Amino acid sequence: MADRILTISRLGKAYRLGNENLPVLQDLCLDVAAGELAVIMGPSGAGKTTLLNCVSGISTPDSGEVRLAGRAIDYSSEHSRTHLRRSDIGMIFQFFNLIPTLSVRENIALPLLISRDRVAEKHPRIDELLESIGMRERQDHLPSQLSGGEMQLTSIARALIHRPKLVLADEPTGNVNPRVGRSIMAILRQTAKDVGCGVLMVTHSPEHAAWADRVCFLKDGGIASELVHGGRAEDPAPIHQALLELSI
Repeated sequence: MADRILTISRLGKAYRLGNENLPVLQDLCLDVAAGELAVIMGPSGAGKTTLLNCVSGISTPDSGEVRLAGRAIDYSSEHSRTHLRRSDIGMIFQFFNLIPTLSVRENIALPLLISRDRVAEKHPRIDELLESIGMRERQDHLPSQLSGGEMQLTSIARALIHRPKLVLADEPTGNVNPRVGRSIMAILRQTAKDVGCGVLMVTHSPEHAAWADRVCFLKDGGIASELVHGGRAEDPAPIHQALLELSI
């Protein structure tokens, strides 16, 4: 594999249910390379979002190790985990999470503002991203004036503004129409190639997973199988077949 951006080793996570622990992730191992778009697929409740939360430091795993660009995440330090998300990880959610009182441009600039960049709203990277997502004419609009697809494109630009080493995307196409979904996948794939970051994305859609370099199938707490797909967006059939064989 090319240079590893993300290395997950024997990750374990359980949740308390009454007097019992409910295991979600068990000895899970996964790598993501620089420039790679990797997709996680699995049944509801399999732990896909839990995995992303552990990688981002939002949740603390019970066991195992996560290394980003060769450095182990320090789960004992909330400050360290917060800094990690601000500097090295871009996060895209299904429900956008835009600030309703900020314009498109201001929402995109938000990570720079948090980092106390004094020229955040004039940063040239914002104009580059507005152009790439086709939102230059909408940059002064508030989220309430946008469609669902436009809000998701804005949230993607926000996640990419600080050139993260790793992008985590949790069902980023789940609340948009098929045309916007294809645009989102094209942006994520092109970003991985152009910037050299790793992208780890969760989706239920084989059609969107087909954009990935590699599809990883999560079942029974671990990666049950992987499919090297090579980004053949026009050919989701092997992914449908793998899901069928794994009863996912």
